[in-house]
Amino acid sequence: MTNSNAKIFESLLSMAQTLLKHRAETTQKPITPEMISQILDDLSGNALTKDMFAVVERDSLHNELIRRSSRTMGKSATLSSEKDHIPWLDAERKKGWTYWNRYSQYMETHIPWTALDALDAGTDEILSQLEDPKRKGHWDRRGLVVGHVQSGKTSNYTGLICKAADAGYKIIIVLAGLHNNLRAQTQIRLDEGFLGYATIPNAAELPAAGVGEIDTDMSVRPNAATNRGEKGDFNTATANTMNISPEQKPWLFVVKKNKTVLERLLYWIRNHVTDQVDLETGRKLVTNLPLMMIDDESDHGSVDTGEDVVDEFGNPDLEHEPKTINGLIRSILNHFSRKAYVGYTATPFANIFIHSRGETQQHGPDLFPAAFITSLAAPSNYIGPGRVFGSASSTPENLPLVRSLSDSEFHEWMPRQHKNGYQPRWKGQSQVPDSLAESIRAFVYACSVRKLRGQGNQHSSMLVHVTRYTSVQKNVLYQVEEYVRDLKGRYTRAIELEELEAFMRTEYENTFSRGMLSIRSALVEGETLEDFSWQDIRGVLPDVLSDIRVREINGTAKDALDYNDNETTGLKVIAIGGDKLARGLTLEGLCTSYFLRTTRMYDTLMQMGRWFGYRDGYLDVCRLYTSHEMVEWFGHIADASEELRQEFDNMVAAGANPKQFGLRVKSHSVLTVTSRAKMKSARPMLITYSGDLLQTIVFSNHKNEISSNFIATDRFLSALGPSTDLNNQHFIPKGQKWNGHLWRNVAATDVVSFLRAYRTHPASFRIMSALIADFIEEMNKDGELTAWTIALIGKDSGPDDKHRAVGGFSVNMLQRRRTTEHADRYSIKTLISPRDQAIDLTEPEWQAALDLSQKTWRQDTDRNEGRELPSEPRGPQIRHVLGKGLPEKGIKARRERGLLMLYLLDPDGSGIPELRDADPIVAWAISFPSSPSEKTVSNETYVANSIEWGRLNDWVD
Repeated sequence: MTNSNAKIFESLLSMAQTLLKHRAETTQKPITPEMISQILDDLSGNALTKDMFAVVERDSLHNELIRRSSRTMGKSATLSSEKDHIPWLDAERKKGWTYWNRYSQYMETHIPWTALDALDAGTDEILSQLEDPKRKGHWDRRGLVVGHVQSGKTSNYTGLICKAADAGYKIIIVLAGLHNNLRAQTQIRLDEGFLGYATIPNAAELPAAGVGEIDTDMSVRPNAATNRGEKGDFNTATANTMNISPEQKPWLFVVKKNKTVLERLLYWIRNHVTDQVDLETGRKLVTNLPLMMIDDESDHGSVDTGEDVVDEFGNPDLEHEPKTINGLIRSILNHFSRKAYVGYTATPFANIFIHSRGETQQHGPDLFPAAFITSLAAPSNYIGPGRVFGSASSTPENLPLVRSLSDSEFHEWMPRQHKNGYQPRWKGQSQVPDSLAESIRAFVYACSVRKLRGQGNQHSSMLVHVTRYTSVQKNVLYQVEEYVRDLKGRYTRAIELEELEAFMRTEYENTFSRGMLSIRSALVEGETLEDFSWQDIRGVLPDVLSDIRVREINGTAKDALDYNDNETTGLKVIAIGGDKLARGLTLEGLCTSYFLRTTRMYDTLMQMGRWFGYRDGYLDVCRLYTSHEMVEWFGHIADASEELRQEFDNMVAAGANPKQFGLRVKSHSVLTVTSRAKMKSARPMLITYSGDLLQTIVFSNHKNEISSNFIATDRFLSALGPSTDLNNQHFIPKGQKWNGHLWRNVAATDVVSFLRAYRTHPASFRIMSALIADFIEEMNKDGELTAWTIALIGKDSGPDDKHRAVGGFSVNMLQRRRTTEHADRYSIKTLISPRDQAIDLTEPEWQAALDLSQKTWRQDTDRNEGRELPSEPRGPQIRHVLGKGLPEKGIKARRERGLLMLYLLDPDGSGIPELRDADPIVAWAISFPSSPSEKTVSNETYVANSIEWGRLNDWVD
């Protein structure tokens, strides 16, 4: 499709989408394929638009409209503080807005109307949390927007910038990462979405771009202090020539988080923008220009990692010296009397670890989001860790989307611990390993399928991320180039092709194509994706291979500009990189990833997941190649992130503020691994398990250790005395039936003794039975967790029933196959069923937890919430109700009650031959009610000096 035809397609798409939305609203009927056909009939018969159908495919329009109409949007949620805030944003203030209206029109051709409506509502919500830029005096609002990785945060803050400029914010600073490529990429996006022109360096005229092609009025063009070039950051030459006044159009600065750049910007503000001096402090102030600062990837580079920002009594150290970038950001803010700071991130852990009282005289308050935290929901077509790796409440089948690699498939070539200058070798040769070669072929198949589907002029990318060292990346680059060159030569010149072609045909038909079917069945909705035979693929292979380029991503702006330069033809690129690929940088049309980094920090690991995002029209050809260990860690991350989001939702429902959520995150039991500097915790970490669900999913695969835990469980249950049938609960919803045994009011000392006798596996970084026992004993001092409910839970009856007795009580063993192969352990994805945490609730408690579950339901697909309201209470809401109670409904808190759930796993069903005929594997889960208690326990496990921590994370040679 030519560029002009693409614009005609987008115009028709926008018109059809608007007409569909209007018809659906006026008829109060859902959009159907028939309704879409009627709209297209109307347009094709209209004298003004019928000629447009001669250059576009009607079927493509029809399919795209079906896809868009099937999308749903989740609901965002906000925790806020009204301190020193005056509500101001209403319909009257939004009249006559220019920048948002043209951006909205521009986005109509890029996203479904449901997503556009959500973008409008979401940016209104965020803007309303900021202050009215027309408000006089001194004000300061600092907030945080939490999205999903690669979920469209840039679109959100572009929309927010447009609305802020319409409302009257005059200086808009966007902190765009630490590297040139991300800064340039962000500049390009804002050129298109806000400025309306391409900021080409040294150009005589700046051509219209994006919104500027919709609205050609030059008089509304915002001013740009930076450009998209390699040296387009804020510089001295620009600073010396810039003068601004309140009457001018808004100014946009897109700058790196770089010491030199920020010092230059701060100097310019002090010497060219300030208009008053604070009589008390002597600080120069800007009082006539309201500032909005957007901090993209705000957890990276912006957080003060210095120690002791407050004294032992919680008072701020006014002489504290923050780290350089943090200090410069705060100093810039501190020179404005009217300012708003909004951080954007998908991994908010470091931001919430910021001390809420941190402040100095020179730099002003720290960047804690005291005003608000907004959690953005993902649309139904977003593919993130929850859907790829599952969560504690949802376990996806083993989809071919992820190819889990054993150490033997890459370790010889790229050991986890290697030094700068390392020369990778496979089978003694300087060549890619078989697994990387397989992934490159998968990318070739993906590009071929996309070409056959008419997506050949769209970008397609592959990520290779295996080392942080640029010297090693260069060696990888040469090896990948050589492999691609070999494929290209054989197919274009038919040299020694017969054996390779036979192999690739078998691989495509038996593995890749079948995988496409599985992925579509599990994850693709509202799309019809076409299959192709090997003959079809073979026909386009030479052209596809000829188009593929191999690039090293080294942080230059050119890396970000390549996509823009190839907009009409589509870039097909294999990107080799390390840290420069780890954050923020979007790889357009990412199809294939080969990813071996083994950092153990949640936030870094999440940000490295460039493969998350939107894959409309080609999700079934996407593949991720990564290690067994990484698959497990991403599963843990999905659980950790979801638990925090659930807690966030509960706090929103309770009307809490950001500071209260920050306190909860700091002690969250699962967040035991993030940057120690960002957590400012060189000492043992203090942990609470209140409000948490803990479940064992990692076990020893040695028979003697399995037997030891079985004996401990046998002794524990034997001492409890007679049980009641598990069906004899206080309340069981209609249609439910249970298999197992129940004990009530068991003493905490018995539970503690069991936990101290049971040995959790060392690789189970979150579940440490001795630490949990310590926590229970601490809570007992406040009269909490003193009377336990114990449930021995068996599998529902079926053809594979296998009963075993423990403690004299027979139970049907669960079947759980290992998720990944490990030499030293047996790992499963999840243990409990969603209903298990509701065991022995009273009917009012069950109903209250269900009501809260429905109230906090966000329809967020990546959180595996589904499209329908929950029909049974969810775990976090159960724990919330038990811990808080609902006095208005006569429900008292039951913080004395803990729930211990015990299970027997069938060793023969584990998939581990060495476990045949072993004792049953004892697994357990504990559901702790939430609590206002500040009792914690000290976790010594993750106390490590900088050398040890650096070694774990590849920082130290």
